[in-house]
Amino acid sequence: MLLSSSGAIAGAWPNHTIKLVVPFPPGGAADTVARVYADKLSEALKQPVVIENKAGAGTAIAAEAVAGADPDGYTLSLAPAGQLTILPHINKEIRYDPFKSFAPVSNLATVPYVLAASPDTPVSTAMELIAVANKDPGKLTYSSCGPGTLCHLSGELFQSQTGTKLLHVPFRGSAPAVNALLGDVVNLSFDTLTVLAPQIRDGKIKGLLVTSRERSPQLPDVPTAAEAGVSDFVVDSWFGLVAPAGTPTEIIQRLNAEIVRIGAQPDVRARLEAQGLLVTTSTPEGFMNTVKADYDRWGKLIKDSGVEVF
Repeated sequence: MLLSSSGAIAGAWPNHTIKLVVPFPPGGAADTVARVYADKLSEALKQPVVIENKAGAGTAIAAEAVAGADPDGYTLSLAPAGQLTILPHINKEIRYDPFKSFAPVSNLATVPYVLAASPDTPVSTAMELIAVANKDPGKLTYSSCGPGTLCHLSGELFQSQTGTKLLHVPFRGSAPAVNALLGDVVNLSFDTLTVLAPQIRDGKIKGLLVTSRERSPQLPDVPTAAEAGVSDFVVDSWFGLVAPAGTPTEIIQRLNAEIVRIGAQPDVRARLEAQGLLVTTSTPEGFMNTVKADYDRWGKLIKDSGVEVF
């Protein structure tokens, strides 16, 4: 019986090093997620899984490189939410399609966002913030980790949900955005729990709400958006695993099975939860459903709010 070419490739896979592309510099939540799973995949597949950090162009450089790679199972990519659901709406120059260029493997982890206030901003709750913002529209400022990022769009969504007007102050990355908050250069900031939780726990800034449906164990005293009086303000930054489109189904299925098994391991969950990340593995179809839902959601917000970046 003759095997198809894809079946033959899948049957021999893997027999050498696998590359996992991460569209950010070393360090940070994305790199942490990638390295935790890469270490475990190396053990499971009996082949090295090496990280290649390929930052730039708002994650587009990495996405385009992976989209153009051979679909043989030896190039994988950590795909952050913004790469597949936001960037295609705001950068018409990108050379990949979020639905046609990749084969989804699984979601890996999610992390909620946090709305925090600077030490001297005279608000301690979301309701106080809304009252101050409504009294003087456009006076309160919020920093983000960059234009067109989830940090930025979280602020746009908050304004849409609350009818407030804030002034967006973008920075190049989370570190300068948080430093601006710590120094009272801006009043507010939207960023991931991973980024903001340490400063909130140390009392350097004020946590007003988390954007998850349940309180975070990392910030048990900070209410959810619903508890804080802001309905339908749920934002999760997720990280998924994708391969180039055309990667044999057998390889995708093998990868998915290993990812789900790895995600269930207590040490993996503990390592990620220590960083404020929640393991959220899925089927390939389930992951693609998440991509489609968030693509539509952020696309509508971008259109309605008139966000322009590129």
